Amino acid sequence: MATIRRFKAMDLFTVNNINLDKYTETYPLGFYLSYMSQWPDLFSAAESAGGRLMGYMMGKVEGKGELWHGHVTALTVAPECRRLGLARGLMRFLEDASEKTYDCYFVDLFVRPSNKVAVRMYETLGYILYRQVIDYYMGNGVMPTEYAYDMRRALPRDVGGKSVVPLKHPVGIEETFF
Repeated sequence: MATIRRFKAMDLFTVNNINLDKYTETYPLGFYLSYMSQWPDLFSAAESAGGRLMGYMMGKVEGKGELWHGHVTALTVAPECRRLGLARGLMRFLEDASEKTYDCYFVDLFVRPSNKVAVRMYETLGYILYRQVIDYYMGNGVMPTEYAYDMRRALPRDVGGKSVVPLKHPVGIEETFF
């Protein structure tokens, strides 16, 4: 059994085993701390009954007007804890806050197309491929340079679903800033 709770500063000492996945971005310490201070209710952890960190999600809200949305910055689960529904639970946590606390129009995320397991999971959660972002992920010696899927899921505030009408052409990374 796992509990989803707010991420704590002390959790930063236990994320190494989770961040070893080749698809997981590892950020400088200050980046994690900035999310903890700016969006503490959108930075969550999945914890075992014994207190072990099993996964985490960093999220934020951004945009203006009809582009006001929740964003998944990072979602990762320790390899030995996968297939337990933790990622789905963490996603629900962020979606609920984006809808009920921040009154967002949609939730979005970026994912490598080569991460087929994650893409399938997001699709089962109702996310659609909104656009492709050219050269979003830079090669690092382990993973190649790769474009990103920008996937979105409309929230109830977007009554007409305007935020999830897919673009027909790829965009550059400079077109992804809100």
